[in-house]
Amino acid sequence: MEGFILLNWTSVTEFVLVGLSNNPETQQVLFAIFLVVYLLILAGNLLIIITIMLDQNLHTPMYFFLSNLSFIDICHSTVTVPKMLADFLSTEKTISFGGCIAQMFFLHLFACTEIFLLTVMAYDRYVAICDPMHYLNVMNHKVCLLLAGTIWVGGTIHSLALIGMTIRLPYCGPKVVDNFFCDVPPVIKLACTDTYVIEVLIVSNSGLISVVCFVVLVVSYGVILASLRTRLAAGQHKALSTCAAHLTVVTLFLGHCIFIYSRPSTSFAEDKVVSVFFTAVTPLLNPIIYTLRNEDMKQALNKLLGRKVETEK
Repeated sequence: MEGFILLNWTSVTEFVLVGLSNNPETQQVLFAIFLVVYLLILAGNLLIIITIMLDQNLHTPMYFFLSNLSFIDICHSTVTVPKMLADFLSTEKTISFGGCIAQMFFLHLFACTEIFLLTVMAYDRYVAICDPMHYLNVMNHKVCLLLAGTIWVGGTIHSLALIGMTIRLPYCGPKVVDNFFCDVPPVIKLACTDTYVIEVLIVSNSGLISVVCFVVLVVSYGVILASLRTRLAAGQHKALSTCAAHLTVVTLFLGHCIFIYSRPSTSFAEDKVVSVFFTAVTPLLNPIIYTLRNEDMKQALNKLLGRKVETEK
């Protein structure tokens, strides 16, 4: 009943997004830059997914999770970047109340699912490097599917919990969101009520997930690096290269989550810059990191491109 009353108090039907810039010339430049970035995100991640699907040698747990990561990156960037591109060409950067809620839901669904996936990928690397003899038994196809399903369920529960808290708040006046997309911290600042409890719950939810997963990841890689000290140089180099690529992605992605969600919803000048890395740069870096630093992927890409050339001839 209380939730119904609070929803009745909401008189705001749309929000205004501040965006990255109000200067028309700057917006045109940013539009061109982010359009290229978004197209590269789509092309790079789709290429990874297609390559893994077509190359039998890449039908392993590591590349199964990597293809999932590419799919999530496509979805994650699509939640925010197309709207941002449209706003660069528009004088009124508005989004409906329902659209804002939907954007927040899918943003946190894909972000949380990616955090869980990165953690699972660290476990996969731990088993592969520290217990290679039992790797295929431990990370069999059934286990991989179960882990993939679990992380999606976990991401959905997390997102529903956040949106459930956000949508119950009354919005009756201020409607300017200080960002280029709808996110929970800047939106709840617009509520016509005290949001201290909600802010604490957000920190306890999103912030705790980010910090705990980051600690687990650091510990996992610490154990992996310790075990590599006894390996041969060639095997050690390959394992270190894989772990370095993974750790780079983890640091960029989780760094944003910890910075934004592990503190009360106060705005900093750096928030928008960090959010750009979160929504556009990291999804672009993933295919670059996992292809340019991965010999198996480069060989598979060369085979795939070779087939296309032969077909065209």
